[in-house]
Amino acid sequence: MKDWLNYIYKNTNFIYKAFIFLSALLLIVYFLPKQGKFKYDFKKNTPWQYETLYAPNDFSIKKTDVELKDEKQKIEKSIPYFIKKTPINLKGLTEEIDNSIKKYNNGLNASKVDSLIRINHKVLPKIYEVGLIEQVPNDILKRKINLVEGTNLKEVHPAKIYTTHDIKAILKNYIDPENPLLKDLLEIYFKHLKINLSLDRFYYDKTLKEQLQNISINKGLVLKGTQLIGKGELIDNQKYNILTSLKNDHSTQQYNAAKTRWIYLGYTVLVAIVLLMLFLFLWKYRPEIYNNNVKISLIVFNMVLLIILTNLMVNYNTTYVYIVPLTILPLLLKAFFDARVGLFVHVLTILLLGFIVANSFEFIFLQIMAGIVTILTVSELTKRSNLVSSVSSIILIYIIGYFAFHLIHEGNIKLISGQVFMFFLLNGILTIALSNQLILLYERVFGLVSDVSLLEISNTNTKLLKRLADKAPGTFNHSMQVANLAEAAAHEIKANALLVRAGALYHDIGKMLNPFYFTENQTSGVNRHDDLDPVESAKIIINHVLDGVELARKNNLPDRVIDFIRTHHGRSLVQYFYKKALETDPNIDKELFRYPGPNPFSKETAILMMADSVEASSKSLREPTAAKIEAFVDKIIDNQLHSGLLDNADITLKEILNIKKLFKKKLKNIYHLRIEYPE
Repeated sequence: MKDWLNYIYKNTNFIYKAFIFLSALLLIVYFLPKQGKFKYDFKKNTPWQYETLYAPNDFSIKKTDVELKDEKQKIEKSIPYFIKKTPINLKGLTEEIDNSIKKYNNGLNASKVDSLIRINHKVLPKIYEVGLIEQVPNDILKRKINLVEGTNLKEVHPAKIYTTHDIKAILKNYIDPENPLLKDLLEIYFKHLKINLSLDRFYYDKTLKEQLQNISINKGLVLKGTQLIGKGELIDNQKYNILTSLKNDHSTQQYNAAKTRWIYLGYTVLVAIVLLMLFLFLWKYRPEIYNNNVKISLIVFNMVLLIILTNLMVNYNTTYVYIVPLTILPLLLKAFFDARVGLFVHVLTILLLGFIVANSFEFIFLQIMAGIVTILTVSELTKRSNLVSSVSSIILIYIIGYFAFHLIHEGNIKLISGQVFMFFLLNGILTIALSNQLILLYERVFGLVSDVSLLEISNTNTKLLKRLADKAPGTFNHSMQVANLAEAAAHEIKANALLVRAGALYHDIGKMLNPFYFTENQTSGVNRHDDLDPVESAKIIINHVLDGVELARKNNLPDRVIDFIRTHHGRSLVQYFYKKALETDPNIDKELFRYPGPNPFSKETAILMMADSVEASSKSLREPTAAKIEAFVDKIIDNQLHSGLLDNADITLKEILNIKKLFKKKLKNIYHLRIEYPE
């Protein structure tokens, strides 16, 4: 049991990576489509690139969306209108209008009253033979009319259905249009006539639903063994419809348990290969990420998250797939790591998504292009304008790419979907809205640091730097000078300038605990080391590194910044006190005067070591000249090279040479070297 526990303890990192690998593998495979994938990829108006294809089984030819839409429209236009009739007391209404005519106060004599009553007895039965409706549909004359009376249906002619606007035309058949009696009777009718017809939506909707349900989505049958398309044959509309029907038939097939297991096995192998490529890439080219389980967790988590989100979106509505902001993955990984990692992981993720989305080639092409644009254009996330400009470029690539694919498929610009362009715009808005929030969230959850945080902690008004300026002003001024030198050097060799500056500002914060033991803070001319043993003095000097690390951890500085505190002296010696100790004891232990290290292990930490040494030692130069400065810089950095302090840093000799040239130029400017004029 003890041996087993020891084995687990010694292999914790490997076991954790295996757990991450298997968890990601299972999750991704679970969210991939459960049915087998159609093995042919084809596009309209392109040649068939495979061998001659024969129908593997009987299948139905599906109607196209356009054909189904046309058929639905024809059915909608053929459905009769249903008009509901409310019973009306015609005798009572006739008597009511007769009485109104008799009482009409407009100077009607008895003969005119009798005339209007006779007309009323002829017109009213005609109006209510079917009935009176408030308004009829515009196409009522083109459709059948079914009159609904209770539970009875009776077909009637549309011309027998009247509205109030038809009353005047009916009366003109009985009264001369110039006769004033027409106006009188119309006035009476408008007061008493009642609407007794209305459109019956219930019967109409029910009949329409029944008719639409009876629409067949098939328009033919292809028998097994029938040749569908020959090699090199152009895929026209008819062939495309047949091939699409075959693909749909394949996707709806029911798979037995044995076949499903084989499908899962295939997915497992392919996904495992992709994840293995990711781990091998990190192991070979980014060992600092591979050896950090937190960083691997962040990368794999984001891959799986985007695959799940895309799968959910496709299941909801496949046309919404371009809303998912996939370019946020390379953007985030570039912010925390570098562009190469961001692009590599993005490409692997898009390849896995090819199993999920329709038109996978188009999707993969567009998303990889968008990822490349993201890597090329996003340089500083700390500037919102830069992010907006980058996202605008991404949206433009999406639109141009989609437009080009549409031209290839359709051969024209008709029927292009404006909705997809809105999806691209929404994708960009989500990328802008989520990027900085996710960076801040991941920094807290995974303990990483991005340029956004580096910019915040590089502000000299932070609590820790203000304490340094108050307690050790000389050290603070030295740190500022080192930050300027180091930042310029980082720009010179294209290293992370913002990271170098942050590290330089905090590299000596440990000195604030014993500020007067460091020469830059000794303003009184009294050196406290004069009363101390060299070993004690060396211990105080060395402890500023350990004290700095402790202060940084208490103030929650990121590990990437703490690395600069630990490495800015590497494993070098406190030379002054070591030589002083040798004067009294030639056999003294050299390790008592050595910094704990480690040595710099990146370009950025190497830059800080060089800048710190050059800036601090430059204060000892008396009457500096151009020649003195050049020799001085060469001596400092060459000594670091020869002593092996820079051996672990991934920095080239050419880059070190460029840094030397920059330091010489900067120091000459600092000391304002001028030519001497004769007196």
